[in-house]
Amino acid sequence: MTVTGATWEYDGYQPARERLRESLCVLGNGYFATRGALPECAADATHYPGTYAAGCYNRLTSEVAGRRVENEDMVNLPNWLPLRFRPRARPADGVAGWLTPDTNAVTEHHLTLHLDPGLLERRTRYPLSPRSTLLVRQLRLVHLSDPHLAALRTEFTVEGDAGAELEVEAALDGDVTNCGVARYRDLDGRHLTEVRTAAAGGDTVWLDCRTRTSDIRIALAERLTAPAPATAAAEPRRAVRTLYLTCPPGRTRTVDKTVALHTSHDPAIGDPLHAALDRLATAPAFDALLGSHRAAWGRLWRRTLLDVPGEAGTVLRLHLFHVLQTLSPHTADLDVGVPARGLHGEAYRGHVFWDELFVLPYLNLHLPEVSRGLLRYRHRRLDAARREAARLGRRGACYPWQSGSDGHEETQRLHLNPRSGRWLPDHSRLQHHVGSAVAYNVWQYCEATGDTAFRDGEGAEMLLQIARFWADSAQYDDHLGRHRIRGVVGPDEYHDAYPGADRPGLDDNTYTNVTAAWVLARALELLRVLPEPRRRELAERLALDADETARWDEVSRTLHVPRHDGVISQFEGYGELAELDWGAYRERYGDIRRLDRILEAEGDTANRYRASKQADVLMLGYLFAPGELTALFERLGQHLDERTWSATVDHYLHRTSHGSTLSGLVHGWILARARRADAWRFVQETLRGDIADVQGGTTEEGVHLGAMAGTLDLVQRGLTGLETRDGALWLDPVPLPPVSSYGFSVRYLGHWGIGVRLARHQLEIAVPDSGGEPIDVRLPDRMVTVSPGRTVRLVLPE
Repeated sequence: MTVTGATWEYDGYQPARERLRESLCVLGNGYFATRGALPECAADATHYPGTYAAGCYNRLTSEVAGRRVENEDMVNLPNWLPLRFRPRARPADGVAGWLTPDTNAVTEHHLTLHLDPGLLERRTRYPLSPRSTLLVRQLRLVHLSDPHLAALRTEFTVEGDAGAELEVEAALDGDVTNCGVARYRDLDGRHLTEVRTAAAGGDTVWLDCRTRTSDIRIALAERLTAPAPATAAAEPRRAVRTLYLTCPPGRTRTVDKTVALHTSHDPAIGDPLHAALDRLATAPAFDALLGSHRAAWGRLWRRTLLDVPGEAGTVLRLHLFHVLQTLSPHTADLDVGVPARGLHGEAYRGHVFWDELFVLPYLNLHLPEVSRGLLRYRHRRLDAARREAARLGRRGACYPWQSGSDGHEETQRLHLNPRSGRWLPDHSRLQHHVGSAVAYNVWQYCEATGDTAFRDGEGAEMLLQIARFWADSAQYDDHLGRHRIRGVVGPDEYHDAYPGADRPGLDDNTYTNVTAAWVLARALELLRVLPEPRRRELAERLALDADETARWDEVSRTLHVPRHDGVISQFEGYGELAELDWGAYRERYGDIRRLDRILEAEGDTANRYRASKQADVLMLGYLFAPGELTALFERLGQHLDERTWSATVDHYLHRTSHGSTLSGLVHGWILARARRADAWRFVQETLRGDIADVQGGTTEEGVHLGAMAGTLDLVQRGLTGLETRDGALWLDPVPLPPVSSYGFSVRYLGHWGIGVRLARHQLEIAVPDSGGEPIDVRLPDRMVTVSPGRTVRLVLPE
């Protein structure tokens, strides 16, 4: 792999790394995305072409371990990529079959992902004979300006003394399944049915189909532009065009394939097939598409400016590229959430977890309309969350740990341990703290944007219902004299029950209780600042009275936070668990990130040990600035000083396996203000998480979008201490030597492109010229006001 600031390049053909490259070379535009598979290669053990449209799900039932299991998946759509080629058969040639790097030797193979214009380029040389070689060069784009278009340009050049006749076949392939994740292959993955294909006359063919249970109609239309006529054929589940090219030595022949994609979820259309055909009919030629695509990326890069020098900056740009391909300005108008693995693969079935907690803080300050759209996805599912709370016997709203199309809980009942081959009960649906993440995102969005209309409308409805759920979940313990929340699972996930217990769940998970207290406090604060007519309206609609809000206040001050050995406990009883011999397990297994799977395969369980998959208690230091976290504990009647927090950080640092890519991010964020050398080690791990596939085979199933966005936010908020609260930008920068000079722009309270730059203990803030109000900037030792059109430079204490 060769890396520059503007490109990622892969040289040579390596079948074992092909699926990883396909994930990292995905092209998308927020509406749909396509993996970076070679167009001449079909899905097999080496390759996995996949195309996914945001929010396109289907539900199927499978027989697993003697049980009927229902799962909803993000659907692998018909493959628009196929374009294969071969020399026209002549007995003397000795060349048989379609040319692929798996079946024929190649003398060159090179992939280049061009980040700035959003293009994937490939160059491959196939020997045809002792006297000639075929050079294949392709450019691929998924159009950023028109989200329904994609295009592939293929250039064939025969080099040497002899020319060649090539047969070229371009297709739309509806014979696809969801089979990109090995541990899901026992599940039914055939989501598409009623596949129809036909030629539309001239140079166009089309394919349409629908999903089996969600009944989403999907249509693709393809236009082929080539220097030779093509014949069309409608095969079962495939629409095919075939042409024959005469390639004299040294002359390049170009074939352009343009595709339009629509689904029945799209607004302002009547029929997806007619929409796709109409879209294709007016689509310009490849060169014009390329020009408008480049221009759209240029505009988006300007809105999300991030300038970090060196290797870290190069990786951050790749991370930003993939975040923007999943969550672009087009996403704002879609009914979609944040898929944990992007639109890059089928891991976690494309479900929405809590990863928006790591994504929205970055988007809020660059693409707030996208953040608002993602929060509206949650608001549209508020009724489903209320029904789930009612099912649990509580009022309010309980958001699902895994969400898909309609807001029902999509967490599987069973999960496969690939190490033991056993299907095991999955209790992660008890991670009710996802509701606190939704509330946190509502609050952060409103603070960053000043969007009081959303705060007082959809935001208030969500925040108040989530607060009601937490208050209703809390039970008073006479012995402790505190409220308790029982039977939950925290972010750690390794612990889902007490050792030997006959039911799942833990009591008083600290992260759950503290964030619940925060939600209740913010809900009360919101009620105080709401306009009186709106406050009265909400009180009537929710049947909210003074007695209930008084209980909210009481619970927010009395939730139990357990401790042991002078540190904050992850949950009640954590201090009674056994210590794990970490050295022995590392010596025996090497990589122990998925320690839970190792222990289960040994007939043991992580529930017995002080061992965590990822940051749990320490997540509090990620969400809340030190002063706010101290105030939260004081509200709960607990003293949290620097010594206790430092001891708590040390305790869990030595007992975490980092089985999630989010874990290194959280640890790096926390340590950046205390132990910079340790911090950088964790930051590097997160930066490398996907490009080096440190989790071992997971990136090929989809990138880790939360971790990618989190690294961007680490620069934007973590290193700068940037907060948006009380109508001001708060900054408290900390030096991290490997990232000592950097800059970025933010959009804040109506100001576009506020520039923030740090270098050599100097902070520069530039507010672009506008008719807006001045910006208040608060540092620990001073406050400055920056008017539009002005730049201030401040020397920071060393």
